[in-house]
Amino acid sequence: MADDAYEPNPIELATDLTIAWLANPSTRTSAGDVPAFLGKMYETVSSLVGGNQEAAAPAVEAKEYTPAVTARKSLGNPDVIISMIDGKPYKTLRRHLSTNGMTPAQYRERYGLKADYPMVAATYSEARRAMAKKIGLGRKPGQTYAAKADGKPSAASRKRKTGNVAAE
Repeated sequence: MADDAYEPNPIELATDLTIAWLANPSTRTSAGDVPAFLGKMYETVSSLVGGNQEAAAPAVEAKEYTPAVTARKSLGNPDVIISMIDGKPYKTLRRHLSTNGMTPAQYRERYGLKADYPMVAATYSEARRAMAKKIGLGRKPGQTYAAKADGKPSAASRKRKTGNVAAE
């Protein structure tokens, strides 16, 4: 019954949240930034307490992102792939996306890219592919590499010579 009578005070909630934010040891801020943060926190808390939760949520989803470069320019150089977030070149976008809090699927959705849009530069991918083939990845056990067809048996197919001649 006591919970029904509870009326949240936006000023107290905003103050408590701001104090908790300032108590975090990884928060680095100047004294001049605190009033602005407190004001923003009060606006957010009062809109949530006031029942405008439905109005606040669509504003976040309606945000339109403009890409730093076009998709064509992003893939123009085979050595790098240019990020649509900041316009900088990368060999692979996966780590860059994770630092921006995104997955490749979210990145593709945000900028309206197709599902087959690459996250890795073409030459980097080709170099990794060649290295994997060279060391034998992707082959089934017992399967030989086709380029070794020079007529000589491989070391694995030769009989081992043992010191015990009577056993043969």
